[in-house]
Amino acid sequence: MKLIILDRDGVINFDSDQFIKSPGEWKPIPGSLEAIARLNQAGYRVVVATNQSGIGRGLFDMTMLNAIHDKMHKACSLAGARIDAVFFCPHAADADCHCRKPRSGMLEEIAARYNLSNLNDVPVVGDSLRDLQCASPLGAKLYLVLTGKGMKTQAAGGLPEGTRVFADLAAV
Repeated sequence: MKLIILDRDGVINFDSDQFIKSPGEWKPIPGSLEAIARLNQAGYRVVVATNQSGIGRGLFDMTMLNAIHDKMHKACSLAGARIDAVFFCPHAADADCHCRKPRSGMLEEIAARYNLSNLNDVPVVGDSLRDLQCASPLGAKLYLVLTGKGMKTQAAGGLPEGTRVFADLAAV
C-alpha cells in the first residue's frame, strides 16, 4: 500500500495565525486539491495529520471542525481527489499529550490503523518544523513546502537531515 501523510493548514489550505475556525475560513491553496487527485491516481492513500488546538482553546468545537473537514472533503471531490482519513490532535499546546506534533503519537496511530510496522519511506508533507520532527524518528520521507509557515521554517534552519524542500504540494 502506498500512503502519504499531509499536514492540513499551510499545506492543503491557507493557514491563519487566528486559526481556521469555520468552513468559511477554509480556503484551498491553488493546486493543492489537484495534487491530491494526482496522488490518488498514482495509487496513494492520502491521510491528513493536523494539530487542532483551537478545540482545546475553546475557539471552536467538534461540530465546527467536522464542518470544516466536510468542506475540505467536498472540495477534494469536486477536484477528483479523495482524502482517506483525517487524524487530529484537539489538545491545547500546553497539554502534555502524545498526539500533538512534534510528538509522534498521531503518526504512530496512523501506522497502526493502516497495519504498518513503521513509516519507513512514507512521505510526510508539512510546512512547519513540528510536522517534520514527529515523522523523522519514524523513518518517514520528509517534505517541507514553502506555503503556510514553510518559508519561515526554512529560514529558521534546523531541518531534520534528508528534508526535501518544494514550493508547494503541487510541486511535491
